[in-house]
This record gives sequence, C-alpha cells and structure tokens, in this order.
Amino acid sequence: MGHAIAVNAANFESEVLKSPLPVLVDFWAEWCGPCRMVLPMVEEIAVEMAGKAKVCKVNIDEAQDLAADFNVMSIPTLIIFKNGKPVDQMVGALPKTKLLEKLKAQL
Repeated sequence: MGHAIAVNAANFESEVLKSPLPVLVDFWAEWCGPCRMVLPMVEEIAVEMAGKAKVCKVNIDEAQDLAADFNVMSIPTLIIFKNGKPVDQMVGALPKTKLLEKLKAQL
C-alpha cells in the first residue's frame, strides 16, 4: 500500500467502483505537462491517506473508454468516487491541500 494504483478497464470496477474506501482517480497522460506536475502530489496523497482512502490513476491514452465514460474532456481531471459513484470532480493542476481537503470530506 502507499502509492497510486494504475487502473484500466480491466480492474477499474474492482479497484474503484467496489472499493469500500473513497477513491481519488487521476485521469492523466504521459504527454500532459500539468499531469506530470500533479502526479507527485497524487503519489504523496496515496501515502498519507493509506488505509483511509485509495488513490488510482488512469492513463487516458490506454483507457480511452474510461475517460469517455466519465466525460473527461481535459486533463488532468481528478474524480473522487464514494460507494462506486463519482461525488466530486476537479479539472486542472490543483494544490495538494485542496485535493486532500476534498478527499477528506468524503471520509
């Protein structure tokens, strides 16, 4: 435990939708500059929230269907899921404190 889990169409349901914990999902791509800025924060949140919340990342180039399912139009898009449903969505590179605050609000 303690780092962001790479998810795709094969494991999205088991890792995100069926998770008993709230899940922060980072929709990103290799070529996206702001995504690369957000990634270290996402990893830190995964460590800090281990056992309380789960953090996953979806490479939209490898999982275009998932991005389409959740209407991800621009990246990075971060969606918080609780009980299998999206409850919060943020677009763009946000400060870590804001991400943590929104995730903790779902605990």
